[in-house]
Amino acid sequence: MSKSIKPYENSDLNKKEQVTKMFDTISGEYDNLNRVISFGIDIKWRNKVVKLVADTKPNNILDIATGTGDLAISLTGTTANKIIGLDISDGMLEVGRQKIKSKALDGIIKMVIGDSEDLPFKDNTFDAITVAFGVRNFMNLKKGLSEILRVLKPGGIFVILETSVPIKTPYKQGYKLYSKFILPTIGKVFSKDRSAYKYLSESASVFPFGEELNNILREIGFINVEDKPQTFGVATIYTASKA
Repeated sequence: MSKSIKPYENSDLNKKEQVTKMFDTISGEYDNLNRVISFGIDIKWRNKVVKLVADTKPNNILDIATGTGDLAISLTGTTANKIIGLDISDGMLEVGRQKIKSKALDGIIKMVIGDSEDLPFKDNTFDAITVAFGVRNFMNLKKGLSEILRVLKPGGIFVILETSVPIKTPYKQGYKLYSKFILPTIGKVFSKDRSAYKYLSESASVFPFGEELNNILREIGFINVEDKPQTFGVATIYTASKA
């Protein structure tokens, strides 16, 4: 298991509280900075997640760590007639609510404030569950994944999109240069919370990925676990199911 990285070094708040504070602070700038930081490639990754989910023809979907709702909005392209976007940050959710309202999708998508490690849903509720760039922010990864398994229907699909670390040369060296110097610099220049983008970089570099995360998913009880590296390994899509 990776070591715990928190947004604010000199804070008495626990990781969950710090992450909530951080995303509340950067919510207004998050979408634009996210496009800059990923060079817009994150849109392509999310579309792949949508395709994986769409192929299972779900009726209802839970998007955890939904943030401003980008993935939840994209998931309206599936057969689902109900999508719940859950996040711990009401600041991020409020930005998402405005986006959803402007697209007249509030009849399909409901934005809910909640804790991924204590999901307010009954067992076996959702046909599909997604998390995009959120699992590394869980304070207790295994508890969060166990909750996801609990509320996923048997045979349902679980898809994670998360940053990872390239392992091949020269992408490995390029990624280290980008994450250590360029990403924090972008945060300092454009963000009102400099610690946020330092945290996002550092947390990505130590979070388990590839077979290590696959094994954690299997340990929790997921089946049919697979990982699909994206763009030289800077991100990975994981798929899993429930027996």
